[in-house]
This record gives sequence, C-alpha cells and structure tokens, in this order.
Amino acid sequence: MTLRVVARPAVPPAFRRNGPGLALAVLGVAVAWAVHAAVPAVPRLTAAVALGIAAAHLPRLRALVRGAARPGLSLAGRRLMRIGIVLLGCKLSLHDVLGLGWATVAMVLAVVGATFAGTLWLGRQLGLPGDQPLLVAAGYAICGASAIGAVSEAAGSDEEDAATSVALVTLCGTLAIAVLPLLHQPLGLDATGFGRWVGAGVHDVGQVVATAQTGGPVALREAVLVKLMRVVMLAPLVAGVGIALRNRRRAARTLKRPPAVPLFVAGFLLVVAARSVLTVPDGLLEGAQQVQELLLAAALFGLGSAVNLPALARTGGRVAALGLAAWVVVAGVSYAGVLLTT
Repeated sequence: MTLRVVARPAVPPAFRRNGPGLALAVLGVAVAWAVHAAVPAVPRLTAAVALGIAAAHLPRLRALVRGAARPGLSLAGRRLMRIGIVLLGCKLSLHDVLGLGWATVAMVLAVVGATFAGTLWLGRQLGLPGDQPLLVAAGYAICGASAIGAVSEAAGSDEEDAATSVALVTLCGTLAIAVLPLLHQPLGLDATGFGRWVGAGVHDVGQVVATAQTGGPVALREAVLVKLMRVVMLAPLVAGVGIALRNRRRAARTLKRPPAVPLFVAGFLLVVAARSVLTVPDGLLEGAQQVQELLLAAALFGLGSAVNLPALARTGGRVAALGLAAWVVVAGVSYAGVLLTT
C-alpha cells in the first residue's frame, strides 16, 4: 500500500507577515462603520482613528498590535493611504471649484498659506520632536489625516510622528463639530457664510460635512465646495515638501532623496484631470468614493494603532498648545476671509 503525501500550498511570506494586521484593520473598519450607523454625528474616519488608538492600548489587543499585527497595520497606514488619496481625486472637479469665484479661491489660498506657515512656525518654537510640526501644519491647512499621510510619505516621516499628528488633528477637528454650530448665529453668518467658514476652517472632509449640515443644504454645499478647494492644494503642498527635502539632502550630500512629486500625488492629479474633462457615471463615482473611504479608514486605523499615549503625554502640554493655537489661527483667518468675500 502506497501512502500519498499531499503537500499543502505554501503561504506566501508577505501574506504571513501582513495578514494579521490587515485582518485587524478590516475588523476596525467594520466596527467604525457600525459606530457611524449608531451615532451618525461621528464620522467613519474619526471612529477608525479612535478605534486604532484604543486597540493599541487595550490589554488583550496591545500585544497583538505591537507584535504579529504590526507589519500589516504599518502597511495599511502607508500603502492603503496612498491609494485612498489617489481616489480622493474622484471628488474633485476643477469646474466646481472655480465656480466659487476668484475671490473665494484667493481666500482659500490665503487661509491655507497662513495656517500652514503659522502652525509650522509655532510647532518649531514649542520644540515638538521630529516632523510633528510639519505634519500638524499640513493636517490643519489642507485636509486632516489624509494630508498628514501624504506629507509623511513624501518626507519619509517616522510612523509615530505621523500617528501623533493624526491623533491631534482628528481630536481638534472632532471638537469643531460641536463648537462651530454654536457660533453660527452669534457671529452673524448666513447659510452661505457659515458653510464657507466651515469648509475653510475644519480639517477632514467628514468633519466638514458633519459640522456644515447643521446649517442646512445651502451651508453644506458651500462647505463641501470650499473644502474641496483646500484638497486641491494637497498636490502642490506635497510637491513643495518633496522639492525642499531634495534640495536639503542634496546640500547635505545625502544619497537617498525623495521624488519631487510622489507617484501617488501624480495619480491624484491625473484622477482630478479625468474627473474634470470626462463624463463619469454617478454610480462609478459613488463606488469609487465608497472604496476611497474604506481604504482611508483602514489606513487611519493603522496609523491610530501606532499612537503611544504615554509618549504623547510627555509632550502633551506642547502638543495641546499647538493644537489649540492652530485651531484659533485657522478659524480666525477663515472667518476674516469669509467676511471679506461674501
């Protein structure tokens, strides 16, 4: 009698290494969707970051997050973030953005420039470590966690710096959902002005929607259009960071220099251009938006899982001071811009 030995198919090393972390990220996304369904005021991406932070500090999950799941979670925070940013371009049409008028476009450019420069300067004055000043400035000026992910990729930033910056920007953007609607009437803003103020001053797209919808459909439309104008600035900002780093490393004679325009930013611009000149079916756009949000949620769960709360607490006073000051800057500058242009 001859025994036949059936060999099991070999598990690819990449899947064995990254599988646990990616599976945990998928579970985190599912829970984030459930949280949003139960409490619609909580954006899905905000829930994903919070769940990632929680997973990194829960006793039964901490060992997994820091051990077997770490490679897959880091992969989600990097690669899935890139793909999500490319698909973010599906939301953008240059025709819609330019339809706001040149005065509003100029206002948005001024808000982005003032917020980025002011936050970067203040973060360096406070002595925050690593690339945290740069990443927080990008998050406040452009589009929250997505901008942090894009700039950290271009700069080759440490994962913990990116995670800490995401946690800070997400927290402050979440607070805006509660605070800004309370200021709608006291500041004397109509629906158009309130929407543009929210679009110019709140970080993440989901947080903008959650905040602006309290002012009605007109406020929501204006907020989304102004917000998307800020998102357009993601590409030139990342390109500028890449060029600055190339020049700095060339001067320091460093062999490894980042590309002036990362490939995922070029993909983002290509998608925006296609969206602007082609007629894309609504169903395809909605599908791409769903995929984009799923990918960004998985990436933000991965980034959130890298947050080290004890280390964050050691610089907590400086981080909180930067977050509050930058919040005041972007809200004040955007409010002044709205008053001048409406």
